[in-house]
Amino acid sequence: MPPRTIPVSMPDLSGHEQAYAAEAVASTWISSSGPFLDRFEREFAAACGTPHAVATSNGTTALHLALATLGVGPGDEVIVPAMTYIATANAVTYCGATPVFVDIDPETWCLDPRRIEAAITRRTKGVIPVHLLGHPADMDPIAELARTHGLWVVEDAAEATFARYKGRPVGSLGQAATFSFFGNKIITCGEGGAVTFADPGLERRMRMLRGQGMDPARRYHFPIVGFNYRLTNVAAAILCGQMERREAIVARRREIVALYAAELAGVPGIGLRTDAPWAETAPWMAACLVEPGRFGCVRDDLAATLADRGIDTRPMFIPIHRLPPYEPAARKRRTDLPVTDRLGSLGLMLPTYPQLTDNDVRHVCHSIGAIGAAALRRRRAAAARRVAADDAAAARLPRAA
Repeated sequence: MPPRTIPVSMPDLSGHEQAYAAEAVASTWISSSGPFLDRFEREFAAACGTPHAVATSNGTTALHLALATLGVGPGDEVIVPAMTYIATANAVTYCGATPVFVDIDPETWCLDPRRIEAAITRRTKGVIPVHLLGHPADMDPIAELARTHGLWVVEDAAEATFARYKGRPVGSLGQAATFSFFGNKIITCGEGGAVTFADPGLERRMRMLRGQGMDPARRYHFPIVGFNYRLTNVAAAILCGQMERREAIVARRREIVALYAAELAGVPGIGLRTDAPWAETAPWMAACLVEPGRFGCVRDDLAATLADRGIDTRPMFIPIHRLPPYEPAARKRRTDLPVTDRLGSLGLMLPTYPQLTDNDVRHVCHSIGAIGAAALRRRRAAAARRVAADDAAAARLPRAA
């Protein structure tokens, strides 16, 4: 197999990231405090339209920290979509609670507000809508259901940093929101995360939990059991460089997704999600559905052939209710998520990152079209051979007198 010439993702570190990281190293503030940490938390909170942001070591610890701060524990249930990275459900499980899976909307691919109420029980404590691939979930009806039933809402915005819902920034739409800054995310420091929230009462507890449970007013006094979920000043320095270029990064990702949509529009059996009218996306990954009957081959065969041509892709997430840690409980609940299962079997993530050129995108799209056309030709030829073989067999049958 030739080396990958177009990866599925690549971090854009072309601004002040290296200079800021070097400045942090030179200052010797390389651990979990320092001026870049303060600056990043302040700037990120402002960008998300919230008064508070707490930086964490990664997006999974951000989720766990948010749930622990809200008091999620054994016996509780939390509603989540099954179409997301497994960290969303794992964070619930870390707290000793149970994730309850609900189907997604066929248009947005995010948690379907119409399916939530049937999943609410007396044990339900909250809902985690996931802004999948950079498209916001439909938050107003979710928030209204939560208010009606006395539930909290925590946005999983790991894939949607700087997206907007009806003009409001993602990260400001629930009691808390969590973000990931992994190497393939919209902004990155390699590993990192954050929690945004408005309630000042949550801040002291969240910062205590993040820092091993130590009382900020009394050093080495630990009134609660906490975690070591802190981000380093060096990582925050890289994020500060990313924040300076966030608008350009998101704008280029939008251009790439729009070009995919235009170039793939005429390819039979390939479908892309369209943005809801109220959504301003911050695309993490462009993705398409591969309908094998119309395209000519199944999703995984397309991905393998693209890989042979030096184009990297990723299959859509395996639905969490189909994974071994969660499948037995989901089966016992008779969980039926047809839209989730369809996206999980047909979805393919395409290369998406700012350095991708328009010609790169066109090359990917042309390759997809050519692979589908060739597969259809093979299928038609095979069908013609079967018909010819059937006709030949019929001709050899004895004729009636």
